[in-house]
Amino acid sequence: MSAAILRHPALREWPADPRDRLPLTLWDAAAIAAAVGGTASGEFQVAGIEIDSRDVVNGDLFVALRGEAMDGHRFLDQAFANGATAALVDRPIDRPHVLVEDTARALQALAAAARGRTEARIIGVTGSVGKTGVKEAIFASLERASRGAAHGSTRSYNNHVGVPLSLARMPARSRFAIFEMGMNHAGEIADLTRQVRPHVAVVTTIAPAHIENLGSEASIADAKAEIFAGLEPGGCAVIPADSPHFERLAAAARAAGATIASFGKAPHADMRLLDAIPSVNGGSLVTCEFADGRLCYTVAEPGEHWVMNSLAVMAAVRAAGGDLAAAGLALAEMGGLKGRGARHGIDVPGGKAMLIDESYNANPASMRATLAQLGQTPSHRRIAVLGAMKELGDFAEGFHASLAEPLLAADVDYALLVGEEMHSLARELGKHRAAVLGKPFEWEHCRTADEAIGLLEDFGIVAGDAVLVKGSNSVGLGRLVDHFTRQD
Repeated sequence: MSAAILRHPALREWPADPRDRLPLTLWDAAAIAAAVGGTASGEFQVAGIEIDSRDVVNGDLFVALRGEAMDGHRFLDQAFANGATAALVDRPIDRPHVLVEDTARALQALAAAARGRTEARIIGVTGSVGKTGVKEAIFASLERASRGAAHGSTRSYNNHVGVPLSLARMPARSRFAIFEMGMNHAGEIADLTRQVRPHVAVVTTIAPAHIENLGSEASIADAKAEIFAGLEPGGCAVIPADSPHFERLAAAARAAGATIASFGKAPHADMRLLDAIPSVNGGSLVTCEFADGRLCYTVAEPGEHWVMNSLAVMAAVRAAGGDLAAAGLALAEMGGLKGRGARHGIDVPGGKAMLIDESYNANPASMRATLAQLGQTPSHRRIAVLGAMKELGDFAEGFHASLAEPLLAADVDYALLVGEEMHSLARELGKHRAAVLGKPFEWEHCRTADEAIGLLEDFGIVAGDAVLVKGSNSVGLGRLVDHFTRQD
């Protein structure tokens, strides 16, 4: 290299980044041992962390958790065969390891150490509907803006095991990190948010999910608002302006000392929807307004619910100091997640049909939203495979019966109802057997996903059909999705 090049100001004054001093590897043996108060068998470095031996890849630390029915130590051989570098264990083994008294507590300690060492801006996401999709969209936005320096929880790792696992996986050099927090009882999010300690806390929406355990939507709002209690000083609460529980959420945020960034259609919304026009690809062209101006962007995911989700994403990215232009590009490129809106083209007699996979979760609000979207989907015929909605308790019969109205409004040609709880919807639909605006309406009710597969095969999917599959995960409609997409 010539002296002239070395004298160039851009090379002499390359900007220093404090993160450059941080380790490139995720964890080494000494750091793990110090964090968890354990004893390392020797020197090693790990690039990832897993608790399921089937998911282990080369370079991972396998955490051998013990539960009521299963002991992870039984799967150590499989974990090392799959490429684990070391294991976190509560008994000595003849492979690289860190020995502790309790591996679950050690994982919590490793999570705390990861949170303590990071300088990243942390975003926490919760809500009754849409939290996984919003979390993924925020991650995609911030990863694009930071050129790969964002970290996010995977899948729906949002509980007392998934959150500390996601924290422990956070690289020291992360600039942003996004974590999902879920619950089905009061107090659970309070515990999770104390671990995450977000700078920005997002509540997507409040709906009667888990109402069996909480009793009312107001109590659900209170449980979701626990996320604000963990906010770092000066933190921001991102909340839905159109929610009937807006004031309740806002009061909880103010009590935690948070600033508020609301989103929605309401005139008082900080990230306010001005317009949403359906786009040719099935998504929407969105225009929103906020304090600094206006923004126009495309949302690839179809449906009004994704228009509202996008506003939450924009509000969160802005509050975290991210790039709104990068967020717009990320939203334009996002595809549906497995079990949460993924769309599959399947080979059927005469050509292709579309299967919409919403098989992972269901509650009254998300059922209505996805049925409305099905009704707007151009197709030869519309088919709805609806699984039971769980954890509704004494409210279950009424909520299932109330699906008749959005189902009929979606102009569905055939409905397949799966699960005992769907009996009340079947009874309600019996009143509408004749027709909707003169159009025949067929439906059948069965108990299991396997029965549903047979009934749907007998009915026959043909070219141009749109098939929506939605239900609570425990109903098992993912098997139905796999069955028909495997045929493709």
